[in-house]
Amino acid sequence: MRPSDNGKAPRARQRALCIAAAPEDPDLAELRELLRTAGVGVTGELTQRRATPDPDRYFGKGKLAELKRAVKECDANLIACDDELLPRQERNIEEEIGVPVIDRTAIILDIFADHANSAEGKLQVELAQLEYNLARMRGLWTHLERLGAGRMDGGIGTRGPGETQIETDRRLARDRIAALRGKLADTAGTRAIMRRERERAALPTVALAGYTNAGKSTLLNALTGSEIPTDNRLFHTLDPTTRSFEISGRAFLLTDTVGFIRKLPHQLVDAFAATLEEALGADLLVHVADASTEEDELTAMLSAVDDVLAEIGAGDRPRVLVLNKIDLASEDRRRELSFRHPGAVQLSAATGEGLDDLAERVEQDFVATLEEVDLLLPYAEGGKLSELHELAGELERTDTSEGVRVRAHLPHGAARRFGRFAVDGAG
Repeated sequence: MRPSDNGKAPRARQRALCIAAAPEDPDLAELRELLRTAGVGVTGELTQRRATPDPDRYFGKGKLAELKRAVKECDANLIACDDELLPRQERNIEEEIGVPVIDRTAIILDIFADHANSAEGKLQVELAQLEYNLARMRGLWTHLERLGAGRMDGGIGTRGPGETQIETDRRLARDRIAALRGKLADTAGTRAIMRRERERAALPTVALAGYTNAGKSTLLNALTGSEIPTDNRLFHTLDPTTRSFEISGRAFLLTDTVGFIRKLPHQLVDAFAATLEEALGADLLVHVADASTEEDELTAMLSAVDDVLAEIGAGDRPRVLVLNKIDLASEDRRRELSFRHPGAVQLSAATGEGLDDLAERVEQDFVATLEEVDLLLPYAEGGKLSELHELAGELERTDTSEGVRVRAHLPHGAARRFGRFAVDGAG
């Protein structure tokens, strides 16, 4: 058993002892960071090397006895597990140790609930929490009230013959889940309308994706001149933020998305998919990674993002790897990164180093997807000419007796919209 990093137990309202069981020595750094983000102090950790966790108690009997002593020694009033526990594992540990037990999934759900700001984000988190708790049901009535599930009277006529309290709780939870899914379907329809409006404008879109705390929001601010709040906390950004910026006179839309994490709770995959719809439809994904981490940790983070992108159907999207926070890396580390990730753009969103390289790379990769058009716009279509300037950036124009002859490169959707002005059927 190891004490907390400073050797002293912080006197937080909740003081957690972190536990994990894995075939190799578990690294609990991320769990500690999750707890810090959730406002929970960490007093120490206890791990066990075993092929698989015990199906009933997570730890073996001997390790469970050691855990009981460790909780007392560390003055912990909470046990935090780095895996998602089965309901019986959670129940048995609590009965044996005598303090509450919380698993990784519950911690992440709690952070999401605290950080969600939009109405849709709050609905997604509440849905994930209900689905998680439906398998447990312990104290769910109180849980529903805390989530603000609304008035759920259980008076005369609401229970069937012989219905028990837990059956009532399950029915109420399923009813609330159905209601939430209906509300989310409505918000998805509204988001689809907004997305079609952006597609009609045909502005090229770039989505930032990456491991949580990799610096995506800072990068969005650096590229667009925005002042989106940033903080050194996991999942600081949950709701997508879209801003515009220009490269060589061409306007782009840049969207910051929710950060990813290893062992993402399956209850949140749907919420991620909804949040990341911007990434699914983007012309280019910019995968932001933290270059200041060790190579094995960086590799694990890259893999975690790739796995989630594949799971939500965005695995085949064109992408650029950005190694952010390069200002925190030594010259030797920079050379190592260049060797290990030769196609990546090294930059620092905080200092501005490498931002021009990223802009050049985004333009290069985007231009490769453009269609060349040859158009003749009547002089009466001056508005269309202005729109072309916005979409194409640089273009060739020649004034003729019939109108303005324009040669430009456009996104595929815009090229179709201007098809009626094509010369000799081109475009």
